[in-house]
Amino acid sequence: MIPDGFTPHLRKSKFTEPWEPLYARQDECQVSLGTVLRDVHCNSRGLVHGGFIAAIADNAMGLTCGIALKSASRDVNGLVTITLTTDYVGSARIGQWFETNSSVVKAGGSLCFAQSLLMADGAVIARANATFKVLSGSA
Repeated sequence: MIPDGFTPHLRKSKFTEPWEPLYARQDECQVSLGTVLRDVHCNSRGLVHGGFIAAIADNAMGLTCGIALKSASRDVNGLVTITLTTDYVGSARIGQWFETNSSVVKAGGSLCFAQSLLMADGAVIARANATFKVLSGSA
């Protein structure tokens, strides 16, 4: 049920640990995150929780900005989210495949702007936009 190209996500954290297993697919432009939705991703009605959607979108967009900055040979020590907006346009249920599709709008000197579509079984259920502060390599 895991789509081609997705492998276990190697970047673990205590925050995302309850949502495991998480999967990632990386190319030269983005990191896409995905998972099969389970009860830990959902609210009491069995629908994917908006907080989960926003958190995964933030994670995927930050990783995608990291790729853009690295390809521009930027010395980056990390990214910090400044703004994050999420528009919920659909819903998803337990058992569906959930994934992100992110892109960089602009990677500037101190800021990186990104957007993401969040999908369940290929249907868009949310869109997100974020602005990240780029921490320099000497920060």
